Amino acid sequence: MQHNDNKNSGWTMPAEWARHAATWMVWPHNQALWESGWRVTLPRVQENFARVANAIARFEPVKMVVDLSAVASAKALCGPNIELIELPVNDSWCRDSGPSFVCHAQQGLAGVSWRFNAWGGKSAHDLDEGLARRALNHLGLPCFGTPLSNEGGAIHVDGEGTLITTESVLLNPNRNPGVSKAEMEDIFSRWLGVTKTIWLPGDPDYVTGDMTDGHVDGVCAFARPGVLLIDATHDKNSVYAEVARENRRALELATDAQGRKFELIELFEASDAVDTDAEVFCASYTNFYIANGAIIMPAYGIPADDEAAAVLAKTFPDREVVPVRINHLAHGGGGVHCITQQQPFWPLEG
Repeated sequence: MQHNDNKNSGWTMPAEWARHAATWMVWPHNQALWESGWRVTLPRVQENFARVANAIARFEPVKMVVDLSAVASAKALCGPNIELIELPVNDSWCRDSGPSFVCHAQQGLAGVSWRFNAWGGKSAHDLDEGLARRALNHLGLPCFGTPLSNEGGAIHVDGEGTLITTESVLLNPNRNPGVSKAEMEDIFSRWLGVTKTIWLPGDPDYVTGDMTDGHVDGVCAFARPGVLLIDATHDKNSVYAEVARENRRALELATDAQGRKFELIELFEASDAVDTDAEVFCASYTNFYIANGAIIMPAYGIPADDEAAAVLAKTFPDREVVPVRINHLAHGGGGVHCITQQQPFWPLEG
């Protein structure tokens, strides 16, 4: 893997709680993929996406990328304050195919375009592999390309030098065959300002069937430096329970870039919402999104929603917790965090 020799580029990726200039999303339009692949009705999925977008738009601008074939449906369901940006796309997972925004004290805002290969070639991506570059072109911002096959949902940062990821994704032969952890950490250091990468096992035996192979945003989420919300299950004997235990064990043994042990706060999954007809149902409450002044929380219309909202309200006392029903999106394997990507406000505050 070829690297730029400048290991100290000065670029850093802010934490998700840093003030946003906007949230980026991509409107779902691929009917064959949703209805044949995931067996969920596209109009219902679009309603879920619109609920998320309209909820976020109460707190910050939303930029919605829309394939030319789906402009009418986006206009019908998205509020007038949501900017529609017409760009051809394959799919609607902006967290993964969109840019990871980075900042520099002198040079301002830019973005990293990972080598997006649709989670190891699981879906068509001839258009989505260039989405990050085209989004950055739309903003007139620099784009840093990297040969690392990665997705935004595979990494979490705390803005203070710590990055958390999973081995089951980045070390998977379907992403980066022959590339070492050290080489990946070098890229994270150069372009994201990371000084310590924490590797969780993720889902090494692929017991969940998750198309992402075990993205970290279904495992845990930073609340603030040194504090993590972690996905947990009441079903202690399930195959997923062992996956959750191993990821928790790795976090319990870890320290962050500042030498802190992590405080771990459990968020129990929405197991009662799981549709057994779904190939993969995203029941993780840790797949929430931090917006300006708000937590946009996945909700399913079950009592566990209230329990998760209470945990999030206690963890984020200065933000409004906004539950958004996403049952149809979840049936397609995704959550709120999977479909959103934050664009930091510049200059950074604090």
